[in-house]
Amino acid sequence: MKQSRGVTLLPVPLTLAAALAGVAAGMAAFAFQYAKGSSYLGNDPATCANCHVMSAHYAGWQAAPHHLVATCNDCHTPATTFRKYLVKAENGWHHSMAFTLGDIPDVIRARPASRAVIEANCRHCHADLVADLVHGGDMACVRCHASVGHLR
Repeated sequence: MKQSRGVTLLPVPLTLAAALAGVAAGMAAFAFQYAKGSSYLGNDPATCANCHVMSAHYAGWQAAPHHLVATCNDCHTPATTFRKYLVKAENGWHHSMAFTLGDIPDVIRARPASRAVIEANCRHCHADLVADLVHGGDMACVRCHASVGHLR
């Protein structure tokens, strides 16, 4: 490191790296604020409709029977705090990449990992009901009950 008039100067590559990191952090903070990122940390179902692509899903949830007893997070995220926010972060990453790159499918479908979370939550909440079903182990609940969470 050089000294100039009593001030220690950083090497140019380190200065450039720090500047780029600062710009990246600033852009990320702006994008997080612009996309209402902090609202996704809560449990308000209206948050899921922040994006117009999800408006139909939100309206379907409002018309479906589960809206009286379950929020989006009750079905779409695990119950434990760490796993819940891990899944929220993963889904947020996929959603933000889709919107940033314009790769939004016409029909939104849950990814396999998301389907597994939904299935586990169905079985957890309805354990007393599905325990006695012969097909309870192999068949996905949403195969027959797809409109329970979101009327179509």
